[in-house]
Amino acid sequence: MDVLLLGGPLFLGRHLIDALLAGGHRVTMFNRGKTNLDAFPDVERLVGDRRSDVTVLNGRSWDAAIDTSGYFPADVQRTMDAVDGAVAHYTFVSTISVYADASTAGLDESAPVGRLDDAGVEEITGESYGPLKALCEEAAEAAMPGRVANVRPGLIVGPNDPSDRFTYWVRRLAGGGEVLAPDRPDMPVQVIDVRDLAEWIVRLAASGTTGVFNATGPAKPHRFDAVLEACRAAAGSDASITWVDEGWLAEQKVGYWVELPLWLPGGEGYDGLSAVDVSRAINAGLTFRSLADTSAATLEWDRTRGGGGMDAQLSAGREAELLALWGDR
Repeated sequence: MDVLLLGGPLFLGRHLIDALLAGGHRVTMFNRGKTNLDAFPDVERLVGDRRSDVTVLNGRSWDAAIDTSGYFPADVQRTMDAVDGAVAHYTFVSTISVYADASTAGLDESAPVGRLDDAGVEEITGESYGPLKALCEEAAEAAMPGRVANVRPGLIVGPNDPSDRFTYWVRRLAGGGEVLAPDRPDMPVQVIDVRDLAEWIVRLAASGTTGVFNATGPAKPHRFDAVLEACRAAAGSDASITWVDEGWLAEQKVGYWVELPLWLPGGEGYDGLSAVDVSRAINAGLTFRSLADTSAATLEWDRTRGGGGMDAQLSAGREAELLALWGDR
């Protein structure tokens, strides 16, 4: 299978290339030529900017295209026009953030998506990101009706994750000592290992599978305390967890999701984001490796970074300050 990968080899793109090459497929990357230029030197790279110039795609053909870098519907449309008739199957990587109301568990692919008053918005914000992705899905389906797989991942985790939204806990628990965590040990958590997602997307493309799929997991969400235990066990750490009231954390202006990753306050309209219905993706072959595997692989990769990253997450100094205030309250 000849595959056009729209995007760079940063995170999901890197693992997609690994999975494609492992399956004996031929890969062509199309991106701006700014990310990991030394990665995959034997893979063809076409340089261009889908926001302005995609002419380098003209006159070429591929069996399938996988789009990891579409954020604006006009850019998706521009790319689709350039490869019109040149690809048989198109996978668009979207997000579960497309849903208009994420307050209820069990969201399936038929749930309403968010809408923008101005579909021509040119800025990605917390409010525009999901609706823009929904418009991208629609642009892809309109251009290639019946030949598109719209994949909606949740939080993608694992080696090479630049967001550190799972890696934070792996590194912090490996560091030992007293670890601050929001007091919701039974909070549902759904994540998808990037390797599982990449391998499944390749299978979708190879089989020509189409439709819309929530792609996170597992079907029965993990408990937050089980996620933290898997991270602790991966390092053989003696870390102890201090569960801190989430209302108090909010009073201290601790940011959920990014500063303290995986934390989504209960009753604030986010309950559905970690408990979506993934049965359609499972029926289409999506599988999940263990938390132990994901945690160990993430820790192994993180240790190659020499302590880098974690720019947005809770700092050691801030954590110590909060633990002291919690203990003295």
